[in-house]
Amino acid sequence: MKLLHRSRIALIALLLVLSTLFASCNLLPGFLETTPQTDNGFGTTPPATDHTTPPENNQTVPSGEPFAGPFGVEIPAYSGNLFVKVNNGTPFFENSEYTTKSYERYSNLDSLGRCGVAMACVGKDLMPTGDRGSISEVTPSGWWQATYDTVDGKYLYNRSHLIGWQLSGEDANEKNLITGTRSFNQLGMLPFENMVADYVKETNNHVLYRVTPVYVGNELVARGVLMEALSVEDDGDGICFNVFVYNNEPGIVIDYTTGRSYLEGEESQKPDGGEAVKYIANTNPSSMKFHKPDCSSVAKMSEKNKLEIVATREQMIADGYKPCGICNP
Repeated sequence: MKLLHRSRIALIALLLVLSTLFASCNLLPGFLETTPQTDNGFGTTPPATDHTTPPENNQTVPSGEPFAGPFGVEIPAYSGNLFVKVNNGTPFFENSEYTTKSYERYSNLDSLGRCGVAMACVGKDLMPTGDRGSISEVTPSGWWQATYDTVDGKYLYNRSHLIGWQLSGEDANEKNLITGTRSFNQLGMLPFENMVADYVKETNNHVLYRVTPVYVGNELVARGVLMEALSVEDDGDGICFNVFVYNNEPGIVIDYTTGRSYLEGEESQKPDGGEAVKYIANTNPSSMKFHKPDCSSVAKMSEKNKLEIVATREQMIADGYKPCGICNP
């Protein structure tokens, strides 16, 4: 099984590299393509310095229907493709965002604890020089881990970087980690990250890079991410892509509202719904209790042990936390 997945990764990476070399901004013609519905010149692209908290909305879309993406794009329903090409593969960057100075910027988490837009100008000086650190202390929105024999490594979810570690060196940055399936992380996002990393290392040039997680309504798990990249010094001749990568796992049905899941075709395993609310968790191993935000115990809690989590009560307990005996969350 693992050998098969590695082979798929290698094949996808090779196809992506070849397509970039022979046709800038024309990725894998066999994949689906989506373009903006409105001809607005893409003037709604925010300046590179304006990455604010993502807006919330009450959009409700069944998992098998198209949904709204950024820049007026309609994302087709998932149909088995790892990703779809957007805007003919051309990113939405404005001229004012071009720079050869390396940087990285991350949105603040919104009121549901969700990550927003992450943007960088990737250069060699931004890349890590040391060993990768632990990210296990970060609990992204919708993190409801489950194991399945059909998933490579069995664990359904990875803590998925928006700006990949190999590009930024970011470890446990909660503004840069979302709940992503194994296939989404390893087969969907990673080949594009590898393309950018290899290009920067080989040329010492810079790549504008933006990753936008896309949520439907108040869902805690992103339906996927819009990935955009463009090499600056050669105006996209080396790297140029704009794709939406789906946050799906073959054979698994995901409840994007909570992050819970079950095997496709086994409706009896479908978990009962539960409202996700904000809790304050004490991560100290000697406590591991969770509280309502207004609980008197929260004020006495050490800041280094305080973790804000949006989840259901059942999820908190499943993750090893105990309910506070004072506020009875």
